[in-house]
Amino acid sequence: MANTTVTGAQAIHGQNPQFLVETVIRNRIYESIYWKEHCFALTAESLIDKAIEVRFIGGVYGNQRPTEFLCLLLKLLQIQPEKEILVEYLQAEEFKYLRALAALYIRMTFRAVDVYELLEPLLKDYRKLRLRNMAGYSLVFMDEFAYSLLTEERVCDIIMPRLAKRSVLEENGDIGPRKSRLLAAMEGESDHESERGRSRSRSRSRSPSSKVAHSRESGQNSEHSRSRTPSDAGSRYISRSPSRSPSRSRSRSRSESENRMDIDALPLLLLL
Repeated sequence: MANTTVTGAQAIHGQNPQFLVETVIRNRIYESIYWKEHCFALTAESLIDKAIEVRFIGGVYGNQRPTEFLCLLLKLLQIQPEKEILVEYLQAEEFKYLRALAALYIRMTFRAVDVYELLEPLLKDYRKLRLRNMAGYSLVFMDEFAYSLLTEERVCDIIMPRLAKRSVLEENGDIGPRKSRLLAAMEGESDHESERGRSRSRSRSRSPSSKVAHSRESGQNSEHSRSRTPSDAGSRYISRSPSRSPSRSRSRSRSESENRMDIDALPLLLLL
């Protein structure tokens, strides 16, 4: 039958994997057109093409109609692919809806330790996802969807199996402490600030010696300039007015006085 679980499937949480979806929603999925037309005889390989064509996530909408995302989830529970295949689904970063489908399946079927180890890296994915529910369409981010899988009891109108708290797993030594990106960023900023402080202290320690050397150089330059000033002034500044020697000035004064005496003596000679 098309609605039966594959033979040899392992029980998950002590029951048939398809029973993880509530009976009412499961029956609506069986009656939907998408399940009958597109989910028949799907395998783990051919399901990838259908998941790539999905354009939104969600549970039921309108008149309790199941979404394509929910139909593919039930198909995964029916065929129960291997763990390595699901990890490959999750690592396909270019197909975000396939990644979201694998994350929801891992949350419902894997052990708590594996759930934390595989879904926590999705908290670094900030791509948008289109969500469709009874209220219509809305936008969520991949990290919000992953956080809701780790914390909330109902996602996409499906009740999630119980998940052990991370603190309990850390106390038992089953999983290591979570690495926070915010804490890593704060530690990186603190290291950068400490390096800046060290560089400033080094520059301050070097500044007195540089000041002394600069003062010495300025003193030597001033003394050198003072020693050069007399010769430079004598060589650079030349008087434009002609220089007059004292002997020439005296001879000229004597000749002028004799000429004046001759002029004064002329009237006396004329009278005689």
